[in-house]
Amino acid sequence: MEENILEYKYENASQMRLDKFLSEQISDISRSYIQKLCDDGKVVIVDVSGNEKSLKPSYKLKTGDIIRLTIPEPEKLEIVAEDIPLNIVYEDEHVIVIDKPQGMVVHPAAGNYTGTLVNALMYHCGDSLSSINGVERPGIVHRIDKDTSGLLVVCKSNIAHQGLAEQFEKHSINRIYSCIVYNHFDIEKMEKTEPGLYTIRIDKAINRSKNDRKKMAIDPSGKRAVTNVFLIKNMNDNFSYIQCKLETGRTHQIRVHLSSINHPLLGDPVYGPKKCPYNLNGQVLHAGTLGFVHPVTGEYLEFNSPLPEYFEKLLERLS
Repeated sequence: MEENILEYKYENASQMRLDKFLSEQISDISRSYIQKLCDDGKVVIVDVSGNEKSLKPSYKLKTGDIIRLTIPEPEKLEIVAEDIPLNIVYEDEHVIVIDKPQGMVVHPAAGNYTGTLVNALMYHCGDSLSSINGVERPGIVHRIDKDTSGLLVVCKSNIAHQGLAEQFEKHSINRIYSCIVYNHFDIEKMEKTEPGLYTIRIDKAINRSKNDRKKMAIDPSGKRAVTNVFLIKNMNDNFSYIQCKLETGRTHQIRVHLSSINHPLLGDPVYGPKKCPYNLNGQVLHAGTLGFVHPVTGEYLEFNSPLPEYFEKLLERLS
């Protein structure tokens, strides 16, 4: 098994815990995994003679310390095809558009090796999925969170994957989400685009949180993220029904942006209140519109998904 060796030099004057320093340098692995690597002897200090000394996660770094981190190559998952029903909105030889239910994980990862959208797609499509994202994420060119319902497009050919990836990179995909959020909007502070339609534009960069690596946060040094918010209705119990149109597509973008303006999503315990006043299974967020240029035919395709039943019932209750 191949290993990836990384080396860092600590140049700060103040001391810092080893695991905290490494988690800030490497955004795609968790602090707990770094701690495990330390316990496994995979993190060492290298002295001027090239000698290595294993370190504990709590080791306080000193100016000039050279840290060498050995990350084992992750074991490849053996993805099992599963006969899971799919709500297929559109399909041809290059792409397939799925209306994903709330609660379904998009691709296998730690803690979710079965029951994912990829498991279902492998049963439905067989070997007809793009291979660009590897065996763990065949066909996946974008994703939506486990507890977000709605539309996403999957690629069945590599040419389709390349074409759609370019559209996502250029932010030309049309994506509109419906959601219910805490607190009423002050229309006096919103832009009136036409009679009865009020909007605000959130333009705030997002990066991985420095305090919790599983979360994202507003960070001027992160990647630019833009969400356009349209007020549909201020509702009872100080909730609001809105739609969000994405200009960019960062991880947890809508959830982080709305929380940053004091309108966290109802049912989101990560970026909103821990306790929810209703019996929900996650954030009330639905990817209702998805439009893109077919990467092979050049035809513009747009699909719409109706609100889930639980969402409709909430709207009735709050109207």
